[in-house]
Amino acid sequence: MLRWLFGLIFSALALLLLVLVLLRWVPPPTSAYMLQSPVHPVQQHWVPASGIAEVARRAVVASEDQKFWTHDGFDVEAIQKAYAENQKSKKGRRHPRGASTISQQTAKNLFLWPGGGYFRKGVEAALTVLIEHLWNKNRILEMYLNIVEFGPGIYGVEAASQSYFGKPAARLSAAEAARLAAVLPNPRHWSVRAPGPYVQSRANWILGQMGYGAPAAEPEPSDDEVDDDAAHAMPPPADPAADGP
Repeated sequence: MLRWLFGLIFSALALLLLVLVLLRWVPPPTSAYMLQSPVHPVQQHWVPASGIAEVARRAVVASEDQKFWTHDGFDVEAIQKAYAENQKSKKGRRHPRGASTISQQTAKNLFLWPGGGYFRKGVEAALTVLIEHLWNKNRILEMYLNIVEFGPGIYGVEAASQSYFGKPAARLSAAEAARLAAVLPNPRHWSVRAPGPYVQSRANWILGQMGYGAPAAEPEPSDDEVDDDAAHAMPPPADPAADGP
């Protein structure tokens, strides 16, 4: 019985490694998050890195993981900072801070399910280590940009660019890329098409982090924007570079 169990575990691990090796070069047919989407059919169209504007790559790194190119899958400093600030949330801080890297988010979106819990975070961590060792950084970012959710049922930067701006991802401007990246922490509640005050401020902050304007402190959503920023729609940020850098 024990031998059978070890054999099953070994076979599952070998299959996982084979899948990860293949995904180093082959686009995935779908992802766990797409399969669990509340909106069907989902919109998603894979494009290679060469079909994605450089400003889109820069925007998501500025928004989600500014140490992406130098860490090994985990941002220890961000984790420590998030823990300290989330302790404050128990004493009155409004919104918990996350610390997931792009590598972790790629593992989660591709293979896992929403929500927390130590088991899921443990599996996510193990997958992140494997992805960091089997893929390079460019492939991780390419995968992330192709599977991450930008709105209900809209997955990947190509589908988002076509849906929101009527153009391919290769032609995204800096301001458009910043608007897409701004909703990533909560894409089912915050709107790219009609950005509210928080998404507006976050898009402008991302532009500053990208070098378009003066850097400023990262904004924090107000209580009524945590779940539905689109209810307070504002005009989109001015485009500092209509054709990108």
